[in-house]
Amino acid sequence: MKLNDAFSHFSRHTARHVGHPAAFVLSLLVIAVWAITGPLFRWSDTWQLIINTGTTIVTFLMVFLIQNTQNRDSAAVHLKLDELIRATKRARNSLLDLEECTEEEIKKLHDEFNKLAERKRLKQEAKSAQQR
Repeated sequence: MKLNDAFSHFSRHTARHVGHPAAFVLSLLVIAVWAITGPLFRWSDTWQLIINTGTTIVTFLMVFLIQNTQNRDSAAVHLKLDELIRATKRARNSLLDLEECTEEEIKKLHDEFNKLAERKRLKQEAKSAQQR
């Protein structure tokens, strides 16, 4: 198995479990145990360092796992939308690679779609007024 495949499998599996309510409860229990042991260690610097180091390491590693999962999910959504655009006769195929456009190009398209939506809204309001 290639490294990318292994990491993707690991990140999917981990994200599924870490996103589960049981993982949250486990995290709360770890924090509770840490807080309860505070008086035993006289609120020492080492006692504080344990939670700080632990949470920093977990956070650092989770950033990569979450980003990998998000990248894969985003790519899958893009492919699904691309297929819908491709399969719809009236859709503009020029939108298939929209994620490759510059910010300026995306803003122009956004403005164009806002104008289309406004025209549609005005038509609906006019039609609604005529029916009254």
